[in-house]
Amino acid sequence: MDLHTAKTGSDICTAREESRRRKPSLLRPAVQAAAALLLAAGAPAHALVIGVTEGVTYQVTESQIAPRFEPIAEVLSKALKQPVTIKVLISYNSAREALKGQQVDIAFIHPAHVALEATKSGRYQTLAWTSGFTAYKVSLLCKEPQPISDWKSIAGKGLVMPDADSITSVITRALLREHGVQPAALKLTNTRYQDAVPFYVQNGFVAYGATASSGVIKTWKDGGGNVCAESRAVPIKQWLVSSKLDAATASAAREALLGLAQSDAGKRALTTSTYTGFVAPSAEVEAALITWLGI
Repeated sequence: MDLHTAKTGSDICTAREESRRRKPSLLRPAVQAAAALLLAAGAPAHALVIGVTEGVTYQVTESQIAPRFEPIAEVLSKALKQPVTIKVLISYNSAREALKGQQVDIAFIHPAHVALEATKSGRYQTLAWTSGFTAYKVSLLCKEPQPISDWKSIAGKGLVMPDADSITSVITRALLREHGVQPAALKLTNTRYQDAVPFYVQNGFVAYGATASSGVIKTWKDGGGNVCAESRAVPIKQWLVSSKLDAATASAAREALLGLAQSDAGKRALTTSTYTGFVAPSAEVEAALITWLGI
């Protein structure tokens, strides 16, 4: 073999090596195109996450919450044709953090003020309200025989409310402001659970007790207690969808939630959740409440 032949053979080998190295880069566009076609055909990129919070003024644990929503998650999974997982947001702050970072795709949020904070920001929009919880009203329990007529007269009196960040307390403060009373003008006390509110009024620790629990109010009235004032109605349990989700997915989720009572699987899911169904929301009502609640 002379030098010319050796050089030619070397060049051929080098060309083959370069060709092999170039082939993967030529194949990448084809692989990417195939992946895009799979996604377009409906293959899910990841499991959707449902965030759930059920409030802090009722004694409910994390282990009790998730199982109640699993059947609804299954219905949504079938409707959306992709996996759905549940993430329990046990505190209001964890719910706020998850919504602020859009860490959940769909969310069931109680309390309303946390949900309305998320919709006001534009990160989420409301999919549905919960039937039976669209007219949540706060009552002021009292021993006085007549409703409050002169709201200025209550200044300096004691008022007990549930957790300061609960929707009941948020509504109570809005009620006071509506009647020209700044919350700071009263002697405020907080107790975490609503069923403890009557104790403070009954024993004379405060003049008024704020609660929206129908059971607590009924027991109070049955025992001879009075209600001195009532707030306007507020829907308090909202289903939200992240603005990151495409319109078709959001629409399918809305239809699935609103139609749960129309199928056997949906009815079973509702029974497990302890709710009777979900209804279409009103953007106008929510906009007015954002202002009234001071969100």
